[in-house]
Amino acid sequence: MIIVQLSDLHVGSQFLPEVFETLVKEVNGLHPDVIVITGDLTNEGLMKEYEKCKSLLTKFNTKKIISISGNHDYRNTGYLLFKKFFPFQTVNELDDDIVLVTVGTARPDRNEGEVGYRQNLWLERTMKKYKDKIKIVAMHHHLIPIPDTGSDQLTVVDAGDVLRTVLDSQVDVVLCGHKHRPWAWNFGKLTVVNAGTATSERVRGLFENTYNILTISNKKIQVDLKIVGGKRVHIEEIVTNYSQFGEE
Repeated sequence: MIIVQLSDLHVGSQFLPEVFETLVKEVNGLHPDVIVITGDLTNEGLMKEYEKCKSLLTKFNTKKIISISGNHDYRNTGYLLFKKFFPFQTVNELDDDIVLVTVGTARPDRNEGEVGYRQNLWLERTMKKYKDKIKIVAMHHHLIPIPDTGSDQLTVVDAGDVLRTVLDSQVDVVLCGHKHRPWAWNFGKLTVVNAGTATSERVRGLFENTYNILTISNKKIQVDLKIVGGKRVHIEEIVTNYSQFGEE
């Protein structure tokens, strides 16, 4: 199974249409079973942005697109529009061996994320129903701080509770977005994967527009980072080859 993770499209003033067209060609060439968009589909949560984004997503050839709201989608009461334009199921049994569960972290008029006690309890109970499956959790805000993203006050405010839940529930992968910076944290069985921005001009430092590709076979998961219009590498490479100051 191939799952493509896109994030932080920011359809609106930050959106790069030429990059999006390249992205569509590349993703359709992968023939993904599922596309997961981990938030910030729009830039300001405006009706015209929602309408444009919904039209743009029809260009992807896939069986299923799962969209998760981000903090930008909730701006200007955009939370009233998200489910209308991008209805979704929280529990997605992708096949006999894989389940993907979405968690909402966006809150109106707030940039930081929160899962909340009730949703976290629901997540724990839900995950335990699928103890023999590959378990993927997708959310917008990054669960763990990421290098080179500045002062970090916009993470999940109850991240400790959520991290305990996903570790205790033996979740395999958590997919996040929000910070426009690809990265991966490995906790043994659990990998927390962050996506960069796929189509926004607001990239960080030397990074380009990127997305992630998950290949699942024989209950093993490989996560690759793909530069839009560029090379594809295992996401662990950007961690193991990390250098804050580059060559000196």
